[in-house]
Amino acid sequence: MSDDIIRLSASELGERLAAHEISAVEATQASLDRIAAVDGGVNAFLHVATDAALTAAREIDRRRGSGEKLGPLAGVPIAVKDVLVTTDMPTTAGSRILEGWVPPYDATSVRLVREAGLIPIGKTNMDEFAMGSSTEHSAYGPTHNPWALDRIPGGSGGGSAAAVAAFEAPIALGSDTGGSIRQPAHVTGTVGVKPTYGAVSRYGAIAMASSLDQIGPVSRTVLDSALLHDIIGKHDHHDSTSLRDRWPSMAEAVRNADVSGMRIGVIRQLDGDGFQQGVLDRFHESLALLEKAGAEIVEVNTPNFEYAISAYYLIMPAEASSNLAKFDSVRFGMRVTPEGGGTVEDVMAATREAGFGAEVKRRIILGTYALSAGYYDAYYGSAQKVRTLVQRDFNAAFAQVDVVASPTAPTTAFKLGEKSDDPMAMYLNDIATIPANLAGVPGISLPAGLATEDGLPVGIQFVAPARADERLYTVGGALEKLLEAEWGGRLLDQAPDLTQLIAAQEGAR
Repeated sequence: MSDDIIRLSASELGERLAAHEISAVEATQASLDRIAAVDGGVNAFLHVATDAALTAAREIDRRRGSGEKLGPLAGVPIAVKDVLVTTDMPTTAGSRILEGWVPPYDATSVRLVREAGLIPIGKTNMDEFAMGSSTEHSAYGPTHNPWALDRIPGGSGGGSAAAVAAFEAPIALGSDTGGSIRQPAHVTGTVGVKPTYGAVSRYGAIAMASSLDQIGPVSRTVLDSALLHDIIGKHDHHDSTSLRDRWPSMAEAVRNADVSGMRIGVIRQLDGDGFQQGVLDRFHESLALLEKAGAEIVEVNTPNFEYAISAYYLIMPAEASSNLAKFDSVRFGMRVTPEGGGTVEDVMAATREAGFGAEVKRRIILGTYALSAGYYDAYYGSAQKVRTLVQRDFNAAFAQVDVVASPTAPTTAFKLGEKSDDPMAMYLNDIATIPANLAGVPGISLPAGLATEDGLPVGIQFVAPARADERLYTVGGALEKLLEAEWGGRLLDQAPDLTQLIAAQEGAR
């Protein structure tokens, strides 16, 4: 029974809960049991809220039993990326500097999922302060890809993607600054969505780069992401960038998905050199299915995308260096006092030296330099001009097509440690996802199959104009249905038995 429960999608589980075939306590316990069984080998979770989750589940069962009408995901367990503050669990952002810190309030997205009846079961691992593409930069150890434990699960939100792919949670919350939802989805065979900037409140998300960060869903199906998107996509007066739009139902866009007459643009600059052949093969096969279903496939030119990654790695560190100044040992978090005492500046320096990891220090230094007197216009100012050019490229593309498409990332999951000593190689992994963040437009990654070379998952990315998030769910829902008809089920059904992988790993030790 427990194994049957954990393999249900969030929407399927919600239907079984509504029909009283499964209780919220049973669903929550099934996820908790799965975490206990496999997370020692995956390390997707930094904290598991066993007691709080079961208490919340019992309350949902009580409300449902009393005849109260609940939402479609009420009683469904959800994992929460550790960048989102929670009142009942520690929030560390993957950093030692916040070790053990329990916030006094919930992030708006967390509050909304609680109000919708979902059960937060734990906080997921991540690159420290969301700085990374592999979840190797967590202060609490790397997360392992459930498809191959010696491979990365993507980053920075590898913990949320791995938890969903490992059947530890049916759905999760993530954050995406340069691809941190979509790239992990690509390498774990899951679905990840970055909504339009401002569509989901960032209140309570520990900021890395405020003009780029966006909260979004991580799931196993496009419909599950849509249902979660409908819950968290609300205006919030606590967030000055929160949009007041009345959004259409993303779930209905999936249920009524039809790509007949849709124009899909293939980004010329993200289709060819530098991309693994197996990634390109699955990408073009997916496009062929959509064309057969009535979509029109055209090529679009985005000449300034080649500068996007350079601009991003000036804008993001600059904003991060400013945002992370608050971790000063005075207000909250770790405090290290130098031997013999010292001034507040001495305490601050000792604390930041001990509390921040190497990647965070690297980006703070880079960002501070880019903002320094005499270099602001040459670096940060120039990067913002490139950002405008990227936005114009998207505008020109969307004048011709409804959505644009590309592979989500250049390669399948690389091995843990393979790029740890080469930051530039790591940064280039986000080449296809970064432009959407610079422009503030929405993007989705969904499974496109397995690469022939290594049998690992590959994702396809669609990007829509700002405020047109429903188009992602239309094309994503249609393609998912077409692919699953070809596969005879979901891609995750083809994943290796995780308990056997863990046993083999332990045996090798």
